[in-house]
Amino acid sequence: MANETSGKPQLELEAVIGFNGHVFSGLRVHPDGEYLIYPLGCTIILKRIKDGEQEFLHGHTNNVSCVSVSKSGLYIASGQVNFMGFKALVIIWDFAKRAVHAQLLLHKAKVEALAFSPNDKYLVSVGGQDDGSIVLWNIETKQYICGNPASAQSSGHCLTVQYSNTNDNIFISAGNRTLRVWELDLPNRKIRPTECKLSKLKRTVKCLAISEDDQFIFCGTTSGDILKIHLKTGLMSNCGPAKVKYSVGVNALSILKSGDLLVGSGSGTFKMCSSTNFRPLKEAQLEKGVTSIAIREEGRQLFVGTESAQMYRFSYDNFKAELISTSHNDAVKDVAIPFGTSEIFATCSDEDIRVWHIDRSKELLRITVPNMSCNSLDFMADGHGIISAWNDGKIRVFAPESGRLTLIIDNAHRMGVTAIASTRDCKRIISGGGEGQVRVWELLPYGHRLLENMKKHKASVTSVQIKSCDKECVTASSDGSCIIWDIVRFVSLQMMISNTLFRTVCYHPEDYQIITSGTDRKITYWDVYDGSTIRELEGSKSGAINGMHISQDGKHFVTGGDDKLLKVWDYMDGVVTHEGIAHGGSITSIKICSNNRTLVSTSVDGAILRWKFPHPS
Repeated sequence: MANETSGKPQLELEAVIGFNGHVFSGLRVHPDGEYLIYPLGCTIILKRIKDGEQEFLHGHTNNVSCVSVSKSGLYIASGQVNFMGFKALVIIWDFAKRAVHAQLLLHKAKVEALAFSPNDKYLVSVGGQDDGSIVLWNIETKQYICGNPASAQSSGHCLTVQYSNTNDNIFISAGNRTLRVWELDLPNRKIRPTECKLSKLKRTVKCLAISEDDQFIFCGTTSGDILKIHLKTGLMSNCGPAKVKYSVGVNALSILKSGDLLVGSGSGTFKMCSSTNFRPLKEAQLEKGVTSIAIREEGRQLFVGTESAQMYRFSYDNFKAELISTSHNDAVKDVAIPFGTSEIFATCSDEDIRVWHIDRSKELLRITVPNMSCNSLDFMADGHGIISAWNDGKIRVFAPESGRLTLIIDNAHRMGVTAIASTRDCKRIISGGGEGQVRVWELLPYGHRLLENMKKHKASVTSVQIKSCDKECVTASSDGSCIIWDIVRFVSLQMMISNTLFRTVCYHPEDYQIITSGTDRKITYWDVYDGSTIRELEGSKSGAINGMHISQDGKHFVTGGDDKLLKVWDYMDGVVTHEGIAHGGSITSIKICSNNRTLVSTSVDGAILRWKFPHPS
């Protein structure tokens, strides 16, 4: 099930903020020591270590689930997930050309793991739980060689695969109660497994590392211990499982040139250990579970990725963590760009709000409210506050430079605050709640007061937009109604009803029309004065439209939703001029900056993407 594309011109992707920390061993260093390679959504990102410049590999139709880099650095391989009943794609990329070398389609629903042979002859791929097969491919001919069930019927499914360091005919697979050494019999086109003998131990192996001389296999388990196995005999080493237990399991293993072992655990512990007796030599504690370890030999540096989508850099010598990349690891619910500027923007996701520098894609400020969830946010027009809507029913206003809480409105809405906006004169806030009420708040020098509570919606308010004169606003609701309110006399002026759950609404800059979108996949133009339908467009072939924004000059608007496609529309002609394909999850929100130069979109996989807007003013 691929993204629907229509041959429209493609939007130019300028930067990606984010890293899928849930892909195990998803962070890699290219053998040339110049690039970090990692997935986000359906994109593979190549980030230059020296200056942070990014390049992108596009080709997957759904979230990337595994990444591998060949020993020579000539190739990158990536596998994806897909919907049940559909095949999951493996792509081999030519690194120098930044282009697809081969597309391999055999596994069902998910590709679990990939590994290159030491001389770039073969690629081995492991299917997910619904597939259960292990397949060997010829890289040069791009052909299938042979395949086999990945594990015995009495065992669980396979989770990881690692190739021998010296032999193109030997690789190891491991997973839930399975650990096998495979040998390729090329003349007969067979791969033959030998089960490793773990005595009575029952373990789920999540990661593997093989010593440089191919003598030993090290296995990190969900039980938190490390097994050391002789590769040739398949027997456990005399030292048995490591006496040191890692809480929440061992997620990542890597071996240094010195022979020492790097271990990352689910509790955030990162250690350098002796490979002979597993005695810890150096240790660091990160805030969330380690999922990837990548070694850069030249610079004597280590890179570590965590499940909270953070990336750290370590030097061999002092083993101190340096945070080099931060991003959301949950769905980003909203994005806001201050009026009249294009230097910063803010996003909210679960319990935090983050402010970013647009050009550098760098986090400038993080505001955290523990155990709460932020649903929506906006900048006040004078730039002196970030107003935010929270699921605990409170409105919080923060200073955008310091992050200091300047105002809190308790009990703003009974079922959580779901949408929010402020007037241009910065004197009032309009909020919508989960119960369907729309409230107007006056901001006073030393507090606030409720001016009016307007009740007409029957379900949660999903969007609030204020007319440029500050005298009217429009609210959209998941009850299928859009209401234009007079916020001076506090009465409703028009109600537009449609057979949809409205997700978003926008005023045209000239204020004579509004456009709406929602779960019916339609984009509807409405007349502000009589509430009549002017035009209806098919916005998407599949899935709701969740985000929409109109450019400052009113000539174009952008949409995005569950089909993961970003579309730029000509407002008058009602046609798509450009499409953006890079999101791996449903698009949640979109904003065009006021100078029509940059477009920012967010999605449920935690990604924030910056695009070049194709119609500059």
